[in-house]
Amino acid sequence: QVRLVESGGGLVQPGGSLRLSCATSRSVLNFDGMGWYRQAPGKERELVADITSGGRTNYLEAVKGRFTISRDGAKVYLQMNSLKPEDTAVYYCNAYFYYDFTRRDYWGQGTQVTVSS
Repeated sequence: QVRLVESGGGLVQPGGSLRLSCATSRSVLNFDGMGWYRQAPGKERELVADITSGGRTNYLEAVKGRFTISRDGAKVYLQMNSLKPEDTAVYYCNAYFYYDFTRRDYWGQGTQVTVSS
């Protein structure tokens, strides 16, 4: 059983920073990739950033240059700088691996990020 637990969300003013953490029940290298998604009210869930087991990263265009995904042992992080009100959403940690050509996804419970003055 894979368990993902996020932490680090909260309320921050525009221009501020937050660091999200995702603790996994196994080494991050056991997954083909891990990432962060977000979902704002009334909107679909979208990929914010992900990192493959080989270390390749991918970012949503809107967060490039402001957010950084990293990993260490059994944790994945999302450093968020220069936050904007439009970054307000529930952020979810995701882990996946491929088995028999089928992608299997695992999700955390989500952590709220609110950017407001």
